[in-house]
Amino acid sequence: MKKMIVLALAVVASASFCTVDAKKKKKEVVEQPVVVPVELKTSSDSVSYAAGMAITNGLLPFLKQQHGIDSASIGLFLKSFEEVINAGESTEAKARIAGVEIANQVRSRMFTGISGEFKDSPDSIEADLFYRGFIDAMKQDSTYFKQSVAEEYFKQKQEADKIAKEEKLYGPNRDAGIKFLRENALKDSVITTASGLQYKVLVKGEGEVPQTTDKVLVNYEGRLVDGTVFDASKKHGDKPASFRADQVIKGWTEALTMMPVGSKWRLFIPQELAYGERNMGNIKPYSALIFDVELVGIDKPKTEEPAQEAKPAAKKTAKKGKK
Repeated sequence: MKKMIVLALAVVASASFCTVDAKKKKKEVVEQPVVVPVELKTSSDSVSYAAGMAITNGLLPFLKQQHGIDSASIGLFLKSFEEVINAGESTEAKARIAGVEIANQVRSRMFTGISGEFKDSPDSIEADLFYRGFIDAMKQDSTYFKQSVAEEYFKQKQEADKIAKEEKLYGPNRDAGIKFLRENALKDSVITTASGLQYKVLVKGEGEVPQTTDKVLVNYEGRLVDGTVFDASKKHGDKPASFRADQVIKGWTEALTMMPVGSKWRLFIPQELAYGERNMGNIKPYSALIFDVELVGIDKPKTEEPAQEAKPAAKKTAKKGKK
C-alpha cells in the first residue's frame, strides 16, 4: 500500500512539474507582431516610404546617446511609436503623449536646473517631493499649500538661499577685495574718486581726453588682487585693443574719460564697478580688479573732405579780323 501511495505521489509530482515546465515554455514564447507586406504601387507610394526611411538618418545614435536606448530595446521603442501613431487624435491619446513629454521636460530640465540652483545652499531639492508637489498642484490639492502661497514661499526661499550660497562661496573673495582697496587707498599717489575707483598715474599723457562714445585704442593687463593675470591685450595680437569707452565695465569707462591720450594708469576697481555678482570664469563673483591701461589713441572716423567746386573754364573771345 505504501509503495502504491509513493508511486501515486511521484506521478502527481511529475505531472505537476511537466505542467510548470509547459507553462514556463509557454511564457517564453513571445508573440511576434504580424508584419503586413509593403506594396509600393505608385510613385507617391515609393516617395512616401522613402521619406519615412530618410528621416531616421542618425536616429539610432541619437536614441543611444540622448536616451540610453540600445539595439535590444528598439522593439519597445517602436511599439510605443506605433501606439502613438495609431492612437489618432483622441483626447486620451493626446493626454498620454503630453504626460510623457512634460514628464521628460520636468525631469531633465526643470528639476535639474532648480536642484542645481540650490546646490551649496542651506536647502536642497528632493526629487520625490518635487514631483509630488507637481502632481498635487495639477490635482488642485491644497492640503499643504495653495498655488499662490507655494509660489511666494518658493520665491522667498530661492532668493534667501541664493544670498546664503553666494556668501558661502564668494564672501571671502569679496572681503579680500574690500580689505585690499581700503589699504591701497592709503598709499602715496593713489587717487580715489567719488565712485570708489582708485587709480595711479604711471605715465602722464598730454593728448585729447576721450568722450564716452569715442572708440579708443588701448594696451592693457588685468590682474586679481592676489596678482594673478587673467587677461592682457598682448594675448589677442600685436595691435592695441579697440572698443567704445562706454562698452566696458564702469571702472574702465570712468577712467578712460579722464585719461589724456598717451597716459598709462594703474586702475584699482571695486567689484561693483567691475563684474559684480557675475561669474566670468577666471574672475570670481565680487572680485576687485587691477588693470594697467595705456591709452594709445582715439580712433575717430575719417571725414571726407568736401569736394571742391569746379571752376568754369575761361571763355575765349574770338578776335574779329578786320575786313
